[in-house]
Amino acid sequence: MENSKIVVGLDIGTTKICCIVGRKADHGKIEILGMGRADSLGVKRGMVFNIDQTVEAIRLAVNEAESKASVEIAEVNVGIAGQHIKSMQHHGIYTRKMSGEDTITQVDIDALIDDMYKLAMLPGEQIIHVLPQEYIVDGEMGIKQPIGTPGVRLEANFHIITGQTTAASNIKKCIEKAGLTMKDIILEPLASSEAVLSQEEKEAGVALVDIGGGTTDLAIFCDGIIRHTAVIPLGGNIITEDIKEGCNIIGKQAELLKVKFGSALASESQENEIVSIPGLRGRDPKEISVKNLANIIQARLEEIIEYVYHEIKNSGYEKKLLGGIVLTGGGAQMKHITQLTEFITAMNTRIGYPNEHLAPGSPEDITSPMYATGVGLLMMGIQSEEKTKSSTPANTNKKKEEVTGHSNPKKKGSWFSNLLNKTTEFFEDDAIK
Repeated sequence: MENSKIVVGLDIGTTKICCIVGRKADHGKIEILGMGRADSLGVKRGMVFNIDQTVEAIRLAVNEAESKASVEIAEVNVGIAGQHIKSMQHHGIYTRKMSGEDTITQVDIDALIDDMYKLAMLPGEQIIHVLPQEYIVDGEMGIKQPIGTPGVRLEANFHIITGQTTAASNIKKCIEKAGLTMKDIILEPLASSEAVLSQEEKEAGVALVDIGGGTTDLAIFCDGIIRHTAVIPLGGNIITEDIKEGCNIIGKQAELLKVKFGSALASESQENEIVSIPGLRGRDPKEISVKNLANIIQARLEEIIEYVYHEIKNSGYEKKLLGGIVLTGGGAQMKHITQLTEFITAMNTRIGYPNEHLAPGSPEDITSPMYATGVGLLMMGIQSEEKTKSSTPANTNKKKEEVTGHSNPKKKGSWFSNLLNKTTEFFEDDAIK
């Protein structure tokens, strides 16, 4: 698979910007060639608010990935998230032009999906994804794969994801200012789901919860199809803010405390455990109770998980999720978070690691839940490349040769016919004079 095209995933997050370079390896696995990351200073709650700072961070991450992978990056697949993301259901109809015993093809499905992108949206909003749920052919319902089915009237129920035009536009501006081309823009929970969920889980029913720095993203799958998406404007950063305020310390110390000593369950911490933090400019060190720290973290995580559970109940799929909840993202690394989630939702919970699809020898760092979105963007980019490659007709080159042949008729014909043409042209020119 040495000749597989190199693809790049760029995750523009609230806390970090991550660039992952990879390609398809043997047995359908993904080979990671290099990864770069930089602190994200210009992004807040998943949305770009300072273009210059974001561009600088993108350049740092891309340069690091380029040096590790020994390749030059030109185009990237980028993720989009934020509170502005919305979803809705829509029903589409497409009437085919029948000719004999023709069956439905990918062209018909693409035509129906393209029609959905033409829907009138509210001012300032645009459609990001059109995701088919199930198809109806001539009134026959519940068809998952209509290609090859004979029929005239093709209908489908769609899950349509929309976002603010300015949010997508700002991402594109940042990519272009960094000297790159945006190949595709992908909803981040969709990307994360590719990296951490199995097809069996999607069939059985599962809720993916991606706890990032600025937002918590939810994607619900059932019968192998995405059914509901939501973005909750709370993430790991707000927990850090709570620790900063509650313990009266600076932000960097609060983040280190959260990562090294934090727990989602206060009952699992000992009363006599104390952490000493150096004082500022020679002041006395500050002592913080680990139990008190866990109480602060648990209170905020309970709020986030309750929001998630409320969305799951509103979706109508609460009782159909045999796969339970899969937690991923940087926030999923918190100690005892699975126990707290199971206690609040009474649903089976596990942590989603993006290692199942990675080829042996991949960097250990990248198997962390915090890189699930970046790996997913890379995987979706590879899938898009394969789809484009497979949709190219096998006889394309033949057609080009035929067109080239007809476009230069002087190469065809005998020596006598060429001489006759030249003689005719000579007399015509003489007559004009």
